[in-house]
Amino acid sequence: MTQPDERTILVLNVGSSTLKFGLFPLVEGDDALLHGVLEYSGPTTGQLRITKTGGRGESRQLAADRDSAAAQLLHYLKGESLFTSIQAVGHRLVHGGAKLREPVRIDADVRALLDEVIPLAPNHLPAELRAIDEVSRAAPSLVQVACFDTAFHGAMPSVARLFGLPRRLSDSGVVRYGFHGLSYEYVTEELRARGELPPRTVVAHLGNGASIAAVRDGVSVDTSMGMTPSGGLVMSTRSGDLDPGVMLYLLRSCGLSVSDLDDATNRRGGLLGISETSSDVRDLVAASANDSRARDAIDVFCYQVRKFIGAYAAVLGGIDALVFTGGIGEHSAVVRAGICEKLDFLGIRIDPRLNSSNAPIISSDEGEVVIRTVKTREEVMIARRVRESLVSTAVQ
Repeated sequence: MTQPDERTILVLNVGSSTLKFGLFPLVEGDDALLHGVLEYSGPTTGQLRITKTGGRGESRQLAADRDSAAAQLLHYLKGESLFTSIQAVGHRLVHGGAKLREPVRIDADVRALLDEVIPLAPNHLPAELRAIDEVSRAAPSLVQVACFDTAFHGAMPSVARLFGLPRRLSDSGVVRYGFHGLSYEYVTEELRARGELPPRTVVAHLGNGASIAAVRDGVSVDTSMGMTPSGGLVMSTRSGDLDPGVMLYLLRSCGLSVSDLDDATNRRGGLLGISETSSDVRDLVAASANDSRARDAIDVFCYQVRKFIGAYAAVLGGIDALVFTGGIGEHSAVVRAGICEKLDFLGIRIDPRLNSSNAPIISSDEGEVVIRTVKTREEVMIARRVRESLVSTAVQ
């Protein structure tokens, strides 16, 4: 009798406050054998939540912060006798710079290139690179594959990519890269497989980090984030796009240091900065009836998303489908309604009943644009790309 193939791929997705992970079959399949999240807010306050095959779950306290999360997870997997099944590890990396645009096996040269890219994403890459190094220490011969959030946007035309800066800066890599690519890849592949990806699609990935992409025939032609994940929409704690003069004013006239500026635009700005109470949309929606600043935060967020949708209708020459994904996009009916309420002129009309139930299709029959909610699965996308990398390497 043929025994099942128990070899696995480990996927690591390091975030600002969580490490999401999954163990996927090596050969095929999108269903994780085990998946979970390690939440950390300090060296003694981490919580590991795991779901195993069959839906069996467990939760335990685990002392971990962002720097030690990967090491703690690997220690857990070894203790559960799961580590020896792992044949390859896939990593989500926010940025690959100008040279790294496709999934790539990590060797010494690639690892060195990734160090060079850190200035483009200093709030993300250091923790992601520590995860790579922890795996290397635990198993030096284990195959590791880097999957980049910028890759999906690699074919954007120059009109969408170039900033209005001296050409020498553009030539040195100061251009729009775009992010959330693994999420956009999953959504577009999923819709294409179901025969539901029309030629002109706008996808809104709305979560703690938020962006929008204009997708023509499955290819990104424009996106809201820029050279770094700080640009575009206002987000939970990130300011999004700012007048460059604001930055100069804060540096010259308000006495802010570069570190202060980073803090104001990446950790204390966004919805938190506007509301002065919370960066969480759920809290802000709940408080908005009685708190004008919470209401301002939600209104600004919805307004900016709506404005980008209108802009991308111009880029695409119309919209056939609008897709909401990410934690807010998938679950916040209030935000989706706020975004769509003034887009009737584009044929975008929400059905309130379907919207309130987070249905897969939430558009009204009276509208011309199909409005969808799609659960994104970035870890699945990474597992697929790792398999492709292993196959291509084996063929060579």
